[in-house]
Amino acid sequence: MTDGNEPGRTPRRASAGMILAVVAAALLVCCCSAAVGLLISWSAGLFHTPT
Repeated sequence: MTDGNEPGRTPRRASAGMILAVVAAALLVCCCSAAVGLLISWSAGLFHTPT
C-alpha cells in the first residue's frame, strides 16, 4: 500500500507563479479587448455629441 508519494514523482499542483501568470494574461486580454471596443465605438461616432 502506497500513499501516492513514490520517489521521482512530483505532485500535480500549479505553482503560484503559473497561477499569477494566467491571471495576468486574462486581465491583459480583457483590458485590450475593452480598449479595442472603445476605440471602435469612438471611431464610429458613438461618443460624439450630436450637433
